[in-house]
Amino acid sequence: MIRRLVLLIALCVPLLATEPNAATRRWWSYVTALANDGMEGRDTGSEGYKRAARYVSAEFERLGLQPAGEKGYFQSVPMRKIKLNTAQSEVALERKSGAHPLAWLREITMAAASGLPARLSAPLIFHGSAPEPPAGLDVKGKILVRLSAPVGAPARAQTPPVPKGVAGTLGIDNLDGPERRRWPAAYVVSVALDGAPAPPDRIPALSLNPAVAEEVFQGSGHTYAELKKLYDAGQPLPWFEIPATLRATLVWETSAIESDNILGVLPGSDPVLKNEYVVVSAHLDGYGFGEPIHGDGLYNGAFDDAAYVATLLDLAAQWKSSATKLRRSILFAVVTGEEKGLLGSRYYSAHTTIPVDRMIANINLDQLRPLFPLKLLTMLAVDDSTLGDTARAVAAQMGIEIQADPEPDRNLLRRSDHINFMRSGVPATGFIFGYRKGSPEEVIYRRWYADRYHSPSDDLNQPWDPEAAAKFNDFFRRMVETVANADGRPKWKPGSKLAPAAR
Repeated sequence: MIRRLVLLIALCVPLLATEPNAATRRWWSYVTALANDGMEGRDTGSEGYKRAARYVSAEFERLGLQPAGEKGYFQSVPMRKIKLNTAQSEVALERKSGAHPLAWLREITMAAASGLPARLSAPLIFHGSAPEPPAGLDVKGKILVRLSAPVGAPARAQTPPVPKGVAGTLGIDNLDGPERRRWPAAYVVSVALDGAPAPPDRIPALSLNPAVAEEVFQGSGHTYAELKKLYDAGQPLPWFEIPATLRATLVWETSAIESDNILGVLPGSDPVLKNEYVVVSAHLDGYGFGEPIHGDGLYNGAFDDAAYVATLLDLAAQWKSSATKLRRSILFAVVTGEEKGLLGSRYYSAHTTIPVDRMIANINLDQLRPLFPLKLLTMLAVDDSTLGDTARAVAAQMGIEIQADPEPDRNLLRRSDHINFMRSGVPATGFIFGYRKGSPEEVIYRRWYADRYHSPSDDLNQPWDPEAAAKFNDFFRRMVETVANADGRPKWKPGSKLAPAAR
């Protein structure tokens, strides 16, 4: 398997054709165990997730970690799930000339939420640039068609707020920018922590594949191409009526689910400092089965995030084999529900099994793709705590440069589990393989997001760089050991907007 993978790397990315060393082979064996087809993509609360969780807990036990959950290694996270049954639901554009059915997940999708109606029928109005419609154009009870801003667009380019009284929104997806919505969409699902209040005044929010956008504007006197050109040029967009009605019959399925966080501790050796904990975390959940892309409907989630649960397991294995003793204790937190809204880490932050004041730092693993040689790491919240100073010192010894996030508009800081530890007052961070603008590495990185992010092709057959993976895992080990063995705990820096005193 490994030799076939290395051959694939050589064919796809010649610079990356290096034989994995023994440590990397061990790490890849963990990746394979978690991202193989038998784990069924580890969707939150699924049987595949439960199998993966049992595997992780068994490895925790084998590697000598002490249980730190509420039931051994496990902490059950109660959730509620809402899913649109797309096979039984229907949606169409209707005009005097007839109806044009739209295909769920391939041409149109929507956000699932509690309290949404079973039927939707409303005329369309195009939402122009002005925040309010012109006099005489009544939006009450209408569906607003809007050009969505690209993911990661600056705040000034974001879609304007929705006027009150509308029946819903239909956003035409924007495939520009550093990320883009995956078409086809995997499914229409929403998962929330059990007991979480539903947002008030929720209205249906639908999204349209731009490949079929011209159909919407027939008979309106405007075209999608014309409007997109104005949008891209920063020119104002007009408000206008569209002579069509969107009708939908929505079949919602609700269920209660439970999915476990897996928690283990490697006790520290210092009589005093062993009562402080460095939290290392990664999320186990993925997307499971979804709408097929090129005939493949299994979203394995190899690098999002099986590979970095594997890094945690590999770290514990390395410390066990080397009989490493650390001054502070290490809490290994493998969390659930990250892809559904950071739910596992949010639940844990409210139901900690270790007092939060004893957690001195969180180093989270997500958003990492070992696709090219590791020379530059983007570090989130690098200047908000002394963790940034530690990372720079460790990285300098390895020939790695640390940089602040060059794309803050993508909001990566708030899109993974470290943010919930920060909200609890714990200094925290995460890392991203960095690149220089316009470099070949940027091309590789962007291509991964375009082709593999949240898709079935994030699997065990994709190209990756063994040396880069090994180098990052080594950096991570050194970083954790440095924090665990330091005389003092990490501190928030003055002026940080993430520090508890700033909130």
